[in-house]
Amino acid sequence: MTTATVPATGLQLRTLVKKDGTLELSLASVPTPEPKPEEVIVRMEASPINPSDQGLLFAGADMSAAKASGTPQSPVVTATVPAAALKGLGGRFDQSLPVGNEGAGVVVKAGASPAAQALLGKTVAILGGSMYTQYRCIKAVQCLVLPPGTAPAEGASCFVNPLTALGMVETMRAEGHKALVHTAAASNLGQMLQKACLKDGVSLVNIVRKPEQAELLRSIGAQYVCDSSAPTFMKDLVAALSETSATIAFDAVGGGTLAGDILTAMEVAASRKAGAYSRYGSSTPKQVYIYGGLDRSPTVLNRGFGMTWSVGGWLLTPFLAKAGAETVQRLRERVAKELKTTFASHYARHISLREALSLDMIAEYGKQATGAKYLITPHAGH
Repeated sequence: MTTATVPATGLQLRTLVKKDGTLELSLASVPTPEPKPEEVIVRMEASPINPSDQGLLFAGADMSAAKASGTPQSPVVTATVPAAALKGLGGRFDQSLPVGNEGAGVVVKAGASPAAQALLGKTVAILGGSMYTQYRCIKAVQCLVLPPGTAPAEGASCFVNPLTALGMVETMRAEGHKALVHTAAASNLGQMLQKACLKDGVSLVNIVRKPEQAELLRSIGAQYVCDSSAPTFMKDLVAALSETSATIAFDAVGGGTLAGDILTAMEVAASRKAGAYSRYGSSTPKQVYIYGGLDRSPTVLNRGFGMTWSVGGWLLTPFLAKAGAETVQRLRERVAKELKTTFASHYARHISLREALSLDMIAEYGKQATGAKYLITPHAGH
């Protein structure tokens, strides 16, 4: 595609929270900017709907009671944000915000710099927000050129989930742990993490909530899988922790008792190896990082795991900033190399920008169900 065929405007999905607690989702026609010397214009072909995207998109609103208006060409969805969620949203009141953390497409226009010109016509993956759009202006240095023969849909999810999986392993090593635990482990991210751990020889304890999810993980080589719905869950978890010596966990669930249950099981496993009893519990450091919120209820810790433990938050962006440019580049290169193997993503459905604002579709992808990842294709149907 030549620069002459790039349209002056393109559609973009936007989210707005009003001071009265009304959430409004819509499609806006936005100008396609002229790229600066170091920038390129990417014709967006694919962008995944990640849980982090839904956090910005829905802002904690009750989408089960959402209403549709507008026209088929310009749909509008409104919903109400509960007062409790509204308290933390003051910084975004009455601001129409673009959505979408990552995506992939083809560079159709480039600035004058050699780095930008070198990308013209290339299929690239990009990270940087505003990806639920037809045309995205971004710095050339932020583009990851996909291997020859890689379709945009195959590279659309090559940042958030793959780098999160690798970031978990990097964090484990940096903090001196030998193995790790992951919850909601049958997700796209969980499957990537399992494959990466197998490749790297790292022991991984997977926690799922359904037998079929356990079987899915075992089918890709998982050795340690614990089903939280099973009556033997805690016994199975302690056994897996005893065998692997896993003392760091990454929890996508967040709410409920699971984080505390993991710490308790770690304490039991560590105490079995302790030389002597201590009323303060084992001296083995035990860490749970909460990186998601599949369960929005309070995090409950029933203190039965001594005094050497910690619960904190973990996010990809701060990890990358702390890791440094050299480490990030190494991880990005690995993702690109293993994009069709370790870090392959699977989607339940491809949907257009307008379909993303369908109440029926919102009800489906809003479930964040395991194995039901959705991909937005911005130019479909337009």
